[in-house]
Amino acid sequence: MEWLSRIALALVIVGAINWLLVGLFEWDLVAAIFGGETLRASSGLSRLIYSLVGLAGLYAITFFFRENAVVKNEK
Repeated sequence: MEWLSRIALALVIVGAINWLLVGLFEWDLVAAIFGGETLRASSGLSRLIYSLVGLAGLYAITFFFRENAVVKNEK
């Protein structure tokens, strides 16, 4: 199941980076790639929250490089 955990982590990071782009630039990367409205008007507070989640996603990239990044079941 390690591969599933790594894919889930990668998707969470991509989503968080997308939120960072929305928070900083009001631009939606996923909508730009797959179609849709790329500019998103947001309040200042929601942009702050988006940015914090995005920064957490950038930090989560380090989880790929830690020895205990994915907990393995030992039986």
